Amino acid sequence: MSTATSTDTQSPALHSADSHDMIRVHGARENNLKDVSIEIPKRRLTVFTGVSGSGKTSLVFSTIAAESQRLINETYSAFLQGFMPTLARPQVDVLDGLTTAIIVDQQRMGADPRSTVGTATDANAMLRILFSRLGDPHIGSPNAFSFNTPSVHAKGAITVERGNKKAEKVSFTRTGGMCPRCEGRGTVSDIDLTQLYDDTKSIAEGAFTIPGWKSDSWWTTGVYAASGFLDPNKPIREFTEQEMRDFLYHEPTKVKVEGVNLTYEGLIPKIQKSFLSKDREGMQPHIRAFVDRAVTFTTCPDCDGTRLSAEARSSKIAGINIADACAMEIRDLVEWVRGRDEPSVAPLLASLRHTLESFVEIGLGYLSLDRPAGTLSGGEAQRTKMIRHLGSSLTDVTYVFDEPTVGLHPHDIQRMNDLLLRLRDKGNTVLVVEHKPATIEIADHVVDLGPGAGTAGGTVCFEGTVDGLRSSGTRTGRHFDDRSAVKEAVRKPTGALEIRGATAHNLRSVDVDIPLGVLAVVTGVAGSGKSSLVHGSIPAGEGVVSVDQSPIRGSRRSNPATYTGLLDPIRKAFAKANGVKPGLFSANSEGACPNCNGAGVVYTDLGMMAGVSATCEECEGKRFEGSVLEHRLGRRDISEVLAMAVDEAREFFGEGEARTPAAHRILSRLADVGLGYLSLGQPLTTLSGGERQRLKLATHMGEKGGVYVLDEPTSGLHLADVEQLLGLLDRLVDSGKSVIVVEHHQAVMAHADWLIDLGPGAGHDGGQVVFEGTPADLVADRSTLTGEQLAAYVAT
Repeated sequence: MSTATSTDTQSPALHSADSHDMIRVHGARENNLKDVSIEIPKRRLTVFTGVSGSGKTSLVFSTIAAESQRLINETYSAFLQGFMPTLARPQVDVLDGLTTAIIVDQQRMGADPRSTVGTATDANAMLRILFSRLGDPHIGSPNAFSFNTPSVHAKGAITVERGNKKAEKVSFTRTGGMCPRCEGRGTVSDIDLTQLYDDTKSIAEGAFTIPGWKSDSWWTTGVYAASGFLDPNKPIREFTEQEMRDFLYHEPTKVKVEGVNLTYEGLIPKIQKSFLSKDREGMQPHIRAFVDRAVTFTTCPDCDGTRLSAEARSSKIAGINIADACAMEIRDLVEWVRGRDEPSVAPLLASLRHTLESFVEIGLGYLSLDRPAGTLSGGEAQRTKMIRHLGSSLTDVTYVFDEPTVGLHPHDIQRMNDLLLRLRDKGNTVLVVEHKPATIEIADHVVDLGPGAGTAGGTVCFEGTVDGLRSSGTRTGRHFDDRSAVKEAVRKPTGALEIRGATAHNLRSVDVDIPLGVLAVVTGVAGSGKSSLVHGSIPAGEGVVSVDQSPIRGSRRSNPATYTGLLDPIRKAFAKANGVKPGLFSANSEGACPNCNGAGVVYTDLGMMAGVSATCEECEGKRFEGSVLEHRLGRRDISEVLAMAVDEAREFFGEGEARTPAAHRILSRLADVGLGYLSLGQPLTTLSGGERQRLKLATHMGEKGGVYVLDEPTSGLHLADVEQLLGLLDRLVDSGKSVIVVEHHQAVMAHADWLIDLGPGAGHDGGQVVFEGTPADLVADRSTLTGEQLAAYVAT
């Protein structure tokens, strides 16, 4: 081995290639950004702060990360770009010094019911290879251990066109690991036919009670009438046995309806394909309610919920089959993998061990590989996506994180901070959108946006160090060291919600009384069983309003007015004042501009290139046709009303000619949750995660219920907004409601009337109630991790 010897004793001048040490942004105008120009140091940890809606996501994700991804996509051929999502160039004058961006966001993982933690990472693939090599008995390739691969058997004759043509008999076999009964889902469904149709009616009379199935639709009356298998004018209860069989179970058959070829299929397989093949969490609320009503899911009796065939479960390594391995908590699986010593698969074992150890290191050791990906919280999903980057050899890339501490107990935040610093120390640029002071404190550089939210935000209020932020006088700086005192005088409960023998997930026969008529907070480290106790044990029946972290689903046509139901009373008020139909005042109905169909913009598809959107010339972006805008209420037309902010609209509909009590009530709830700055017509797709969650909370506040169950309502909230949230929770309790909150934020813990702490650890180390009492008692006791963190918080 030889090494080069340097003879240059003088320090060389800075190479021009080393001068590109900044990401320069000039004139950023995406969403609410107001000509933002900043310079972000490379190979440093930069944290972006500011109130919800101040423009952090618009700058970091919609401008810097989006342009990096767009430029990378342009390096591929036009053919490949045709298969990629088309990305438009952000509204910015100059973006210089960009590097490859890796985005680790909070988007939920896997809407597919077959997606698990193992399939969403590389762990399952490596386990399948391991069992295909070492499993005894040997049953086949890695596909034989995959619950997404069915077994296939075929035989027949083929003609080989070579020399003299000759027919040869062939057979084909592929061994898959899918359980044939549940088709790899782990559950089987039993459908309640009474929820699908009214058997006293005929199909032509509208017998179907399935959402979206109308009696005059081609897929109902037309197809059934043309099939010839049954009489669409006969009540279903009068069908013969053969007609009923054809109606419910007939295999797909081509039929002609008015000269068009369509497929007739039995009702049961049609329901299974259209509803049951989709993940329940990904369904629209009314569809989910129908499925909950009509379908009962039970564990598959053939595979016992493992999703795997008997053959796949028969092959074992040291007495463990692949289903057993996937069901273990990952920290236990790591130990099992460490105990395998087989030189023939040493590289595979090392790689698998590294992946599993990364789960433990990032605080997800309590998960199992067979956990459905759709059940992970936003924080768990984000940390799972981080797994593949922890051991990456890539350097000089830009990692972009969206509140990586979401869902983390204060005890675990230091572990996340260490991971962010490790990524930086490898020579990467780390950009983090964050609200937690504990993570802001480790930043090399801080960018504070604001000063307010929506139109009141979009400017850079501060750039510099953390110490500089503290003394800057900005809203973030003023509240940076805020601490809440422990509530001394607590409310007295008016009753109790009794939970007995709770065993959901990792709960160990928990018996606990949750007090009613007070603010009760359930705490504990991530994976300790909080959500299992609250969402799995409190019956979601009458009187219980549950606001969880599931995402709001909406298109660019959806906005706060449509989502909250606010548009209905507004349309009726306009219709009544002008003597016309309410449908005229909907941009998705009769009143829509015919040129842009109510979108306000005209989209031009350019194939593999980014599509172009231009403001509609007919309506000038107002979305309504001209005749509709002539109708006024309180001297405002419908487009002007939808352009109002919530606070302005609340005043507008609260008095005078436009007074509309129904609209005023909804607007007051939006203001109560801190969304007074949002415009009524702002597309839901432009809202931040925190804004969407509070929008959902405002909507549920209109429901009649005595018990409100909230899942981490401080997610995405700025330090200054937490106090407003606490005021809202107090108002709910003082109005006679019972509020149960699953929360990690110490300010909410300190403000509680009663705390229930679960633990002591996560997974099989948790699932027990380790403390019940007031915040003052917990601080004095300090016997749990939560107690230690809360005591340190209030003492600071």
